[in-house]
Amino acid sequence: MVNATIEVEIDGHVVPISNPDKVYFSKHGETKKDLVDYYLAVAEPLLRTTRDRPVLLERYPEGAGGKSWFQKRVPKSVPDWLQTTVVSTPNGTTSDALVAADMAHILWAVNLGCLGFHVWPTHAGAAEVSTAPPVHDAAGAVLPPTGVTDELRVDLDPSPGIGFDDLRRAAVHTRELCAELGIDVRVKTSGSRGLHLYALLEPKWDGYQVRAAAVALARALERRHPEEITASWWKEERGSRVFVDYNQNAPHRTVFGAWCVRPKVGGQVSTPLAWSELDSIVPEELTLSTVPARVAELGDPWADRTPQDLTPLLDMSARDLAEGLMDAPWPPVYPKMPDEPPRVQPSKARKE
Repeated sequence: MVNATIEVEIDGHVVPISNPDKVYFSKHGETKKDLVDYYLAVAEPLLRTTRDRPVLLERYPEGAGGKSWFQKRVPKSVPDWLQTTVVSTPNGTTSDALVAADMAHILWAVNLGCLGFHVWPTHAGAAEVSTAPPVHDAAGAVLPPTGVTDELRVDLDPSPGIGFDDLRRAAVHTRELCAELGIDVRVKTSGSRGLHLYALLEPKWDGYQVRAAAVALARALERRHPEEITASWWKEERGSRVFVDYNQNAPHRTVFGAWCVRPKVGGQVSTPLAWSELDSIVPEELTLSTVPARVAELGDPWADRTPQDLTPLLDMSARDLAEGLMDAPWPPVYPKMPDEPPRVQPSKARKE
């Protein structure tokens, strides 16, 4: 019955799942209960990447394609066992975010209609980085600290005219450069049109430093492959090239989580891959109905990740600045930053 409620006992808690037969993914008819079963099937690799990280919830209580909203703050009425942590926005506003402490927390969010977990690159309660000096905006105000940021996330974003084969080549170029620098990166589908490359980091740097490293990486890739890859923030300058979106590493920014199901009618999953699979994979076929069998057969291709040293990219960033490059543009929600170029699209600046 659509209005029935089932209970899932997990991690020492009983999580109610209301309306388990409600169809959440209309293309193939998967239900809310199917989504619960999916997350239980991939629990081990999911928690390996997400455990104890704050998550932003993308809620679709009527299923993919229905009314939706993003929810950073947990509701006022929650179980007494639910773990939360304080997160900040770029302007210093704080909120209590859900912590992906275990599968009970994941299923609690699924019951609210969460069809997308956007994951912070920090762990709940991560201490401030003592070696990182305070960061100031262009007006001299101290910006909110980020705590230890332990993932570098490289978002390969397709510009108009860019196909998945172009993204594959850009991913390989990125892996090659990172390998030269001694940095192990892993690849996953975004669950949408892009590809994400992740590097687990040693717990030494804050979000401002990780973003600086991402800017340096994007610029180095553009220098090596100028016809294929761009670090240009302004869309009018990108052309038909893969954009390396370094600002996905801006402090207090979240990225769609590994092993998480996108709010798409086909139920596509943001799926970690082995590098050997990249040439043959069809992202649209990686769904909540197909990925559990992959995991059962192939295991977790990210299971052996180890923390990496970000120093080579930070050294590259320092060289770029010493040679006269300014900081790359920040998203508009952030305060104006020191050494940042004017926040106006180039064609408009030329007219003025």
